Amino acid sequence: MSAKRDGIGREFLAATRAEFISPSDQMLGLPQPLLELSAGDGPEIPLPDPSEFDVPPLDLWEAIVRRESVRDYTPDPISLQELSYLLFATQGVRTVVGGEYTLRTVPSAGARHAFETYLLIQRVDGVPPGLYRFLALDHRLREIEPGRRVGRRVAAACYHQPFVGEAAVVFLWTAVPYRMTWRYGERGYRYLFLDAGHVCQNLYLAAEPIGCGVCAVGAFDDEAAAAALGLEDDQFLVYVAALGRRRSP
Repeated sequence: MSAKRDGIGREFLAATRAEFISPSDQMLGLPQPLLELSAGDGPEIPLPDPSEFDVPPLDLWEAIVRRESVRDYTPDPISLQELSYLLFATQGVRTVVGGEYTLRTVPSAGARHAFETYLLIQRVDGVPPGLYRFLALDHRLREIEPGRRVGRRVAAACYHQPFVGEAAVVFLWTAVPYRMTWRYGERGYRYLFLDAGHVCQNLYLAAEPIGCGVCAVGAFDDEAAAAALGLEDDQFLVYVAALGRRRSP
């Protein structure tokens, strides 16, 4: 029996074929969206300079071969220096070009970099548990909601998968679609999901030399996740990844 070929996925692919895309807002001369959402209110935590972190040596080939999803973590915390390094590896800004676009440590279609990084911090030395946002342009954390209650809401949004609640940090990447569609129109939605793969793979590889494991999560309740993060209609959750100390083999 042949697979069903008329589902919403097929409709999406058909509707976003390049020949069907109308002129984008960039082509129409409209101003581009901000490179980063407003920082908002709340305490800020400066992050250590990632270039000063002495990453334990690990051959890239070895990191690739060893890469796997890890769902079992020790109760040990990670350091703020390690978190800074992981954030730079996944969304670090190398330079801002003319105030118009950023060059980062991961590729993005047209250098649009449409993601915002939220962090559920549960065990990081010197950082109170709670929900934070990574301000990539300044390499800082902004506290959104302190305490552990938000962690329970995030875990529930991820269908109560146990390792989400046991992770030292949970990375939650949201997309601001207009940052991408401003240039590429509706086809830009395709690129958001491609970009998410680049980001999460960097997290997997960066975690290896510091003795951490990662498990990517695509199974989550969209509405519950948006409520837990306090998202407005102009962004949505794309990908989640739990990270913690590996247990010894």
